[in-house]
Amino acid sequence: MWTSLPSSSLRVTGQDRVDFVQGQMTGDLRGASVPGVVACAFLNVRGQIEHFARAYKRLGDIYLHLDAEQAAPLAARLRRYIIFDQVEVENTSETLRAVHVWDAATLPGWQVAGPDAQQFELAGTQVLAGRANRTGTPGVDLHYLATHETEVLAQLGQEVPLESLDAARIAAGIPDVVRDGFTGTLLQEIGLDSGGPLPAISYRKGCYVGQETMARLEARGHARYHLARLRGEHLPPHTEIRQGDRVVGQSGLHAGGASLARLRKEIAPGETVQVGGAAASVELLNTHA
Repeated sequence: MWTSLPSSSLRVTGQDRVDFVQGQMTGDLRGASVPGVVACAFLNVRGQIEHFARAYKRLGDIYLHLDAEQAAPLAARLRRYIIFDQVEVENTSETLRAVHVWDAATLPGWQVAGPDAQQFELAGTQVLAGRANRTGTPGVDLHYLATHETEVLAQLGQEVPLESLDAARIAAGIPDVVRDGFTGTLLQEIGLDSGGPLPAISYRKGCYVGQETMARLEARGHARYHLARLRGEHLPPHTEIRQGDRVVGQSGLHAGGASLARLRKEIAPGETVQVGGAAASVELLNTHA
């Protein structure tokens, strides 16, 4: 099974590319193998998430896979930080496509015991693939040229709509930063910490934008919010969560009768909250924050 991903992408080249991108992102790109893939966020100076990406480290470039319409603003941000760095940033969103293959073992050419990122030939064209758990089971994000889409998709079997993937990831407790509306939050609040369902940070990688806030949170040991799941019918997405007259969080996308949420930690499992007037029951996820 495969699902088309709403995507955009950047390609970063130049002799300083690794050091430059390393100084912007929360994950450890320098420590990744070649080829390798690193989940990461790009923060503002207050430590809040501006962009989430999967960074592919390759011999000649760094490929940044983002959600739809995220490439242009991230490219503008990166270019603002270029001073003497020998790097170039190219928006490749129009020429590349991406799908998620739910079961990695079914992807022709993918080596299950191989590295996390692999390049190989599929349907007569070179493709890039990287491990990505989007549904609770090991899967692969597959990237290919838009001009070869028909041939590539013919090798992948049954298409599954994005709504089904959202339902599976919410059931598995895996956030999607952009689709859940969690930009502007802290990594530790939405399951992106090192022990969370979508780890996207290294506390030992060196300096990057927003690092001071991340270091203070690591020293303090916790954030006030964490990632939880809400169970209810027709819960509105991207909406304030209230308990009584108090705002206690915000909801993500709703699918399969549930939503993920950024929720205050003192709200216990089984308690009821209100999401835009709809009642929801709180479920605790096995996350670290």
